[in-house]
Amino acid sequence: MPDGSSGIRYPFPEPPAEGEATQIADGVLWMRLPLPMALDHVNVYALDDGDSWTMVDTGFASKRTRAIWAALLEGPLAGKPVSRVIVTHHHPDHVGLAGWFVGNGATLHMPRTGWLMARMLTLDVQDSYPPETMAFYRRAGMDPAVLAKRQAERPFNFADCVAPLPLGFSRLVEGGTITIGGRVWDIRMGNGHAPEHATFWCRDDNLVIGGDQLLPSISPNLGVYPTEPEADPVADWLEACERLRPFAHADQLVLGGHKLPFTGLPLRLQQMTDNHHGALARLMDHLAVPHSAGECFAPLFKRKIGAGEYGLALVEAVAHVNHLYHAGQVSRQLNDDGAWLYQTI
Repeated sequence: MPDGSSGIRYPFPEPPAEGEATQIADGVLWMRLPLPMALDHVNVYALDDGDSWTMVDTGFASKRTRAIWAALLEGPLAGKPVSRVIVTHHHPDHVGLAGWFVGNGATLHMPRTGWLMARMLTLDVQDSYPPETMAFYRRAGMDPAVLAKRQAERPFNFADCVAPLPLGFSRLVEGGTITIGGRVWDIRMGNGHAPEHATFWCRDDNLVIGGDQLLPSISPNLGVYPTEPEADPVADWLEACERLRPFAHADQLVLGGHKLPFTGLPLRLQQMTDNHHGALARLMDHLAVPHSAGECFAPLFKRKIGAGEYGLALVEAVAHVNHLYHAGQVSRQLNDDGAWLYQTI
């Protein structure tokens, strides 16, 4: 199925139903797990190692997700054990049940930065927003009503939907290789959406496991958070797209963390790069007049941002103004409310 005239194609136009699996290639199964948010699913993959399975990503740690996994293990996965879990990056929808699988006999393989981030965040449980976080939101120009609401509520914690991670893991490294499902895969790290995001490029056929680094039709969130308020994930993202470009071929089947498996990766990498360059150009025009990050949604997203998307939109807006600031294209100064106002130089 083609994506309009873009050249992106979807050989498997329908996702697997809950508790079922679609065979993507010999010994490679695609499954889908629900998420309680606007992006309402995450894709996970099982690769057949003969007497056991390797899982790539896991979904949230929740009662419902565990029940779905139980049905998958007894059904499409034919009762064989999971001996290994590979996590592409540290976000909860990908790492959430990694510790649960380890507790049931699997080994954990993921990038070091992802393991450190996930383990730190699961141990850092907050009953209220710390002062540093509230200061970050003020600097970003968060809507006062949203800020007041957050100040009065319990924050989201990783531990709410990520099972405790083990003390040890096996590290995935840039330039390394790994054998999964009888195939040899080159490990290449992405960046921007998550630090040290693992992608896997098969040497034996035209398969690429892309996680959230390589998605069709949507752009992964590039966010700045209180843990690193001066970060520039847009620069990290653009660098990764350029670095991965030489390895991309139009006939590779890309297995992403969301949406549908697709072909046309060279074009998709170009689209993703162009998307952010276009957003930055619109933002430069917008900042001819000083604005906070929270006042930059219109030029960046070109659509109305609802309450459910506000948090992700804000951290992505901070990412884009940070990029322009670090590039020396905008200046900034604090206003009387404690928000950074950015202006084109």
